[in-house]
Amino acid sequence: MLCAQQFLCYLSECSEVGLLDVPFKGGKMETYSVLKDFELNQLVYNALSFGTAVMLGAFVYFLTQIKSVAKQYQSGVAVSAVVVGIAGYHYYRMWSGWAAGTVNEGYRYADWLITVPLLVIELLIVLGVTADHRKKLMTTLVPATVLMIGLGYPGETSNSDSTKWTFWVLSMLPFIYILLTLSKEMKAAGTRETGAVSAAIKNATTILLLTWLVYPIGYLFPVIFEAGNEGAETARQVAYTFADITAKALFGLMILNIAKARSGDSH
Repeated sequence: MLCAQQFLCYLSECSEVGLLDVPFKGGKMETYSVLKDFELNQLVYNALSFGTAVMLGAFVYFLTQIKSVAKQYQSGVAVSAVVVGIAGYHYYRMWSGWAAGTVNEGYRYADWLITVPLLVIELLIVLGVTADHRKKLMTTLVPATVLMIGLGYPGETSNSDSTKWTFWVLSMLPFIYILLTLSKEMKAAGTRETGAVSAAIKNATTILLLTWLVYPIGYLFPVIFEAGNEGAETARQVAYTFADITAKALFGLMILNIAKARSGDSH
């Protein structure tokens, strides 16, 4: 069995050959500052760390809850687990990258590119949408999510305000379509149901609307504030992390509640 000193030496060697994103030297973890302001840099670091912990914790929890709902809703809960599992991996990469002094927006957008379509799918499953109608919705909503994220990335990584505005406007078109369509389906499902199911759907609708509005606002922080404003970058990173936690982990819990309520009605 390796002793503690041998293990730390192993981590140090892995860091030097690039196997770890968080560098270890001399048995100590070293961090590098992305932002000049130490407190702001630490705030983002802590937010990304918290996001990683929440996503991975939610992943384990959702796995334990799959069998707690009726069979027709188990796939929805399983998708929730996949969503937070994927997000947990990408948050770990962003967190360790931030500790190493780098920012790679590709990890965040890769996460969104995979998880946002899955979020749409899991929602449609537990809303009780008929198979034919669900298939029809997915043929428009899933491509719309890919288009929204794909259009957002060039603006996010650009240093030009005009480019950011251009791609913000373009990505808002599918964003508005997705949000309106999902809200309509959730409200329709809420009116079809009564009791606990209806209440759970209404709560999920509120969370969906409020959370998704954070993303386009956070996107514009670098444009609203002057270039190089570290407060704006901090606000953007924290806002995205808060929104991701709410849209994936918290929304997943609400999806689970809807599935459990529906399961109770089906017995």
